[in-house]
Amino acid sequence: MIGSVRCEFHIHDAHSLKEKRAVLQRMLTRLKQKYNVAAGEMDFQDVWQRTMIEVVTVASSQAKAEKELQRAIKFLDSCPEWERLETNFEWL
Repeated sequence: MIGSVRCEFHIHDAHSLKEKRAVLQRMLTRLKQKYNVAAGEMDFQDVWQRTMIEVVTVASSQAKAEKELQRAIKFLDSCPEWERLETNFEWL
């Protein structure tokens, strides 16, 4: 089972693309190190206070994939520098 989640975030204190990418790269690196997921920025690359991150995992069942994605979302939500606006799951 392949599980995917797209999360849109608003980065409160980013005043440039450089500041946005610093926050984004730090969180994506930690996310990939801690969890069995692949992740990357999928939209809003040229907008300095918004980002769309997609996180993908592969597991033997939908329940296991969903658990791993929920753990990843919880980790992303722990960052005080941004706020999650929208979340969409997809299963393949």
